[in-house]
Amino acid sequence: MISMYYALTKPGIVLGNIITVAAGFALASRGVFQADLFLAAVLGIAFVMASACVFNNYFDRHADQKMARTKNRALPRGLISLKSALAFAVFLGVLGVAILFFYTNMLTALIALVGFFFYVVMYGIWKYKSVYGTLVGSIAGAIPPLVGYCAVSNRLDAGGMILFLIMVLWQMPHFYAIAMYRFDDYVAASIPVLPVKKGMYVTKVHMLFYIMAFMVATWALIGFGYVGYAYLAVATLAGAVWLFFCVRGFSAKNDRAWARSMFRFSLVVVTALSAVISFDWVLRP
Repeated sequence: MISMYYALTKPGIVLGNIITVAAGFALASRGVFQADLFLAAVLGIAFVMASACVFNNYFDRHADQKMARTKNRALPRGLISLKSALAFAVFLGVLGVAILFFYTNMLTALIALVGFFFYVVMYGIWKYKSVYGTLVGSIAGAIPPLVGYCAVSNRLDAGGMILFLIMVLWQMPHFYAIAMYRFDDYVAASIPVLPVKKGMYVTKVHMLFYIMAFMVATWALIGFGYVGYAYLAVATLAGAVWLFFCVRGFSAKNDRAWARSMFRFSLVVVTALSAVISFDWVLRP
């Protein structure tokens, strides 16, 4: 039973986002690491994200029944009562916001709540109504690094907003790749993602432009003096390889296989970027 509740929190998503929280925290810290503050930021946003994922499971339970990769989740199968799932989600959310409010600062707690609202409410509605649901979801997904950043800085400045923009732009081709290789699931659940509504070619064009915009955004961090040349080298190389893989997709014979490889490499890109941001001050001469 505990494992089923744990699965409701979508731990893969939560753990994956912790990497970007660390990047935001490190960017704002500028080489001065505060372990207790970092722990509070990570625990707080992890609980808020887990709460949002449980709510997402609750609202998506009918669509999940129609998709091969989600039909065996606990709520579609009725293994956990809806009342228990909601109580669990509320508990996690309150706990997470309380940790951020009392152990980081009010701004960080408010930003986490904004991300929660966009993911649970805005994305929950728009993903069933429009191809722009993906963009709404990317806004929610770009909140964790901003939480890490503001936990240290207690303000919204150019560094935090550039990092937020980088993550929004990264998530668009990342999500489009998922939509392409999970095409049948989205059709079955009547979710109007871009590949379903506009086709694979149009989706590839969108991915190409988002990756180019992503590369420009990554360069903005060094332009404003937030990072050094080690970051520039890693960001440029990762972006260029990702762009190269995207261009190759226009001649791919198997769109879904190509999309899966694009999805996997997008994880490499965000991990490399987060890592080099986290260690940028150590790598500087």
